[in-house]
Amino acid sequence: MPILLKKPDKEVLRFPRLDTILMVEKFIKEHDGEYKKKELWQKLPKKMMYQTFCVIIDYLLYSGKVSVDSEGKIGWIFYPESVNERIKNKHLFWSSG
Repeated sequence: MPILLKKPDKEVLRFPRLDTILMVEKFIKEHDGEYKKKELWQKLPKKMMYQTFCVIIDYLLYSGKVSVDSEGKIGWIFYPESVNERIKNKHLFWSSG
């Protein structure tokens, strides 16, 4: 289970809309591993409250779509297309017996 960036004792005041989540996802995909959390928030094409942005980042971390590297930069790691291609190649799996 990934470590969430949001403090659990704080109550969420604003929940993001789907179009806002998709905008953040698209921006992270396009700028994979370039920015730290605050820089990423500042560079987004549309402005939003920082708390709303934090809720989105926590959701993306929890769902396994993004990760944070040792420098604190956020990168996109969810590539279902490549997983489906690799599953077709049986020689990539360990034999069970």
